Amino acid sequence: MPTHGRTFPGNPQELSAARRWTRATLDGHPHADDAALIVTELGTNALAHTVSGDGGGTFHVALTVSERTITITVTDAGGTETAPEVQHPPLDSTHGRGLALVTALADSVTIQGDDSGRTVTAELCVRADAEEPARCL
Repeated sequence: MPTHGRTFPGNPQELSAARRWTRATLDGHPHADDAALIVTELGTNALAHTVSGDGGGTFHVALTVSERTITITVTDAGGTETAPEVQHPPLDSTHGRGLALVTALADSVTIQGDDSGRTVTAELCVRADAEEPARCL
């Protein structure tokens, strides 16, 4: 299973670069757009909630591709004691829906790490056809 990784500077303009890199890396894969959206959301969280978004910060994206799965990991630079969690913001709120969106798109989401850095991993399972349930092997 090939793994592709890239570290991006911690500024908001780099989110579009991360999205383009994800699409290019997955080169026509049927889940490339979902993966790019997940990278964007998790990268945004890293920049907004950790020192990754401070001057000189970074966030790292890794994509592992197999016949049955795409595993997406985004690692931040830490600096916060709060762990990412799915929120339920008021309807008029402009923030707080990113991780909920990721969990809706992905077949599984895990969070590891501590205030020195966290990695959020989202796994997309590939279906052989539309009638088959998703299976990650």
